[in-house]
Amino acid sequence: MQPLTLHGIHAGLGARFVEIQGMEGVEDYGDWNAEHAALRTTVGILDLSFRGRFCLTGADRVRLLNGQVTQDIKTLGEFAGCRAAFCNAKGRLVAEAFIYALKEEILLDVEPGATAGLLARLEHHIVAEDVQVVDVVPYYNLLSLQGPMADEVARRVGWFSAVPEKNLQVVSAAVEGWGDLYLIRHARTTAPGLDLFVPMEATEAAFQALVLAVAAVGGRPVGFAALEIARIEAGIPRFGIDMDETHLPPEAGMDRDAISYTKGCYTGQETIARIRTYGQVTKALRGLRLPDELETLPEKGDVLIRDNREVGKITSAIRSPALGRNIALGYVRKECNAIGSQLILRLAGGAEVPVEVVELPFR
Repeated sequence: MQPLTLHGIHAGLGARFVEIQGMEGVEDYGDWNAEHAALRTTVGILDLSFRGRFCLTGADRVRLLNGQVTQDIKTLGEFAGCRAAFCNAKGRLVAEAFIYALKEEILLDVEPGATAGLLARLEHHIVAEDVQVVDVVPYYNLLSLQGPMADEVARRVGWFSAVPEKNLQVVSAAVEGWGDLYLIRHARTTAPGLDLFVPMEATEAAFQALVLAVAAVGGRPVGFAALEIARIEAGIPRFGIDMDETHLPPEAGMDRDAISYTKGCYTGQETIARIRTYGQVTKALRGLRLPDELETLPEKGDVLIRDNREVGKITSAIRSPALGRNIALGYVRKECNAIGSQLILRLAGGAEVPVEVVELPFR
């Protein structure tokens, strides 16, 4: 397990650690419930440096990446970002990426464990192009402010002349003695959020300053456990959990913000274009309301049934502190995934309970 740069700092704050795809992350700081409340009501400071991040440089970087992802990178303005998918030749998901066009490079933020495969894929397609693909994990860490007061904290520390307003917009700043910092509008729950890419050498000082600024407005350090709960409440699928190589991007709802239907060719385009032309996908990710009295939550892969026929599967399930209810994400076939549809959940032990298809985000 590759440790976090700030392992000792987190340990001093009472952190418990967890392995996430071979990377170390903070599970919680001893009270995940209070941490979850901070994400909803004030603000949390998170260390997301377990995530993968790499850059493309060189004159042909845009052209190379544009042929590999579902979004139109050619139209991405400087200091703008987008969500996109890498697909295989059959249109199935390989990875989800958040892509940012900086001055002289393109920065990608991906799930932990995804970097090696994507670097190999991109390097395979470099023939005579002027492109370099660089893993920047040794050079930059990723911190995040999530919650209603995220903007207030960013203003308090004073590193940036402005806070980005548009979704996935980037604002940069050169801080003396630290180097270049990048602040990005990225909500990872239903509340506002900001990601901060900070040079390795400045990470400890930046994190300590953010902890103080967050505490000044009533917030606190937050771990991965609370973030995952808030993510599911927001109905945001996570690659490797709620979507993987068995899914098409439109099945996971990525057609709403991660696919361009007007760009040129890319790997997997034919399948995705055909889905749009000839009809809906056969299944789609949905929110599911579970019985509140259910004591044992379903596991990933537990089956959904209608009329004695399997019509879907669970991907994530939690007891929501915000709602006081049991909720889940899962894929349901199109003929029975309309809001309000009633299904049966068959648990691993054989018990069957009713579930209802509901709107996302959960309300």
